[in-house]
Amino acid sequence: MGAAPIPAEPHHRDIQSGGARAAVFGVSDGLVTNVSLILGVAGAHPAGTFVRLAGVAGLVAGAFSMAAGEYVSMQGQRELLERELEVERQALRADPDSERRELAAIYQERGLDPTLAKDLVDEVMADPDLALETHAREELGINPAALGSPIVSAGSSFVTFALGAVLPLLPWLVTDGATAILASVAIGVVASLAVGAVLAWFTGRSRWRSALRQLAVAAVAAGVTYGIGRAVGGSVH
Repeated sequence: MGAAPIPAEPHHRDIQSGGARAAVFGVSDGLVTNVSLILGVAGAHPAGTFVRLAGVAGLVAGAFSMAAGEYVSMQGQRELLERELEVERQALRADPDSERRELAAIYQERGLDPTLAKDLVDEVMADPDLALETHAREELGINPAALGSPIVSAGSSFVTFALGAVLPLLPWLVTDGATAILASVAIGVVASLAVGAVLAWFTGRSRWRSALRQLAVAAVAAGVTYGIGRAVGGSVH
């Protein structure tokens, strides 16, 4: 009998670039933020014009805020990692023997035979680029090829926040009052379940659990702001 076939390794998703993470959470934040804002304003019973204005303002301001925050965060992280890589690069140039021993010690701690560890380190150190990449991975836990893109993350955050924020606003573009409120709630429910299911696809967790958790977060936020709007609107009137 032949050897059992080796199952193919499952495809790993890119989780380090920042784009996918920013996209998923951008939609979630946009949806929760704007459905809460719209229902909070609607709870005070203003004219549909005010609700539309609030929704558009929340969409634009939130999208720019998310994009700016994501850009600054990712750029700062990238610059920090680049600084650490530069320190490692200088150490490899200034004292390669010490770096060689350090890497060999890491491999030996993982159970590699000392002779084999030395041979492996010699092979790695013969290529400066490979040496830097290997030391960065083994010592710092950094992948030099996947430091993350601030522009990609910012762009993903802007577009996806706007997408999530526009969904509960759509009914107010064609109607207002109770009809628009109920439509916004219905859209918010469906969209929250969808966002939770997509998040579960990334994490490999239960789709229903993730979807219901996302719905619960959105429902609490929207319910509280709607109640505050009702209370404030009632006291003003």
